[in-house]
Amino acid sequence: QVNLVESGGGLVQAGGSLRLSCAASARTLSTLNMGWFRQAPGKEREFVAGFSRSQVNAYYADSVKGRFTGSRDNAKNLLILQMNSLKAEDTGVYYCNAGWNPNNYRPGAYWGQGTQVTVSS
Repeated sequence: QVNLVESGGGLVQAGGSLRLSCAASARTLSTLNMGWFRQAPGKEREFVAGFSRSQVNAYYADSVKGRFTGSRDNAKNLLILQMNSLKAEDTGVYYCNAGWNPNNYRPGAYWGQGTQVTVSS
């Protein structure tokens, strides 16, 4: 069983920063590629960032490159997404995903409950 719990969302002004965390088991983080997706109101869920289980490779959507950075806190079993220079179009519910496929950028089968990010302009 794979359990994912996101936290860290909130309301921030444009240009600000937020740090999202996804809590998962050590086994999940070491055996599955992990990703972040988001869904804006009225839009489909989209890929934001993905990370290989080896922690070697990171992938980012063009819309967030240079602004978002992923990392892992292995001591706390956390997947982290640091989001800087936030824009209004970054608003949405952010989901942690386990089993993400780096070959086609499709999500895996496991999702967290999501955390709301709202960027005011």
